[in-house]
Amino acid sequence: MSEIPLTHILFVSTALFFIGMYGLFTRRNMITMLMAVELMLNSVNINFVAFNKYLFPENLDGVFFTIFIITIAAAEAAVAIAIIINLYRSHHSIDVEDATEMKW
Repeated sequence: MSEIPLTHILFVSTALFFIGMYGLFTRRNMITMLMAVELMLNSVNINFVAFNKYLFPENLDGVFFTIFIITIAAAEAAVAIAIIINLYRSHHSIDVEDATEMKW
């Protein structure tokens, strides 16, 4: 079976990262922005696993970093969803433009 070249994997990862960046900067819905951040983190995970496989196949450093990032992303998503729910309860909207009117 033929192996996929590293450049193809990096191209997919770069495309995912920039799609996530586009979604983060152009959307006003907080849930969509959270999904864009998660997409960017997943593209970084693809990079870690790909570089680990092609550069240091005997080590598992890239896999360990990926597991750590997945753990941090889960905690970040839980906190972000709690903030979004709190914002919706107070303003009845999850639009970022409405969040600028919040009084801290």
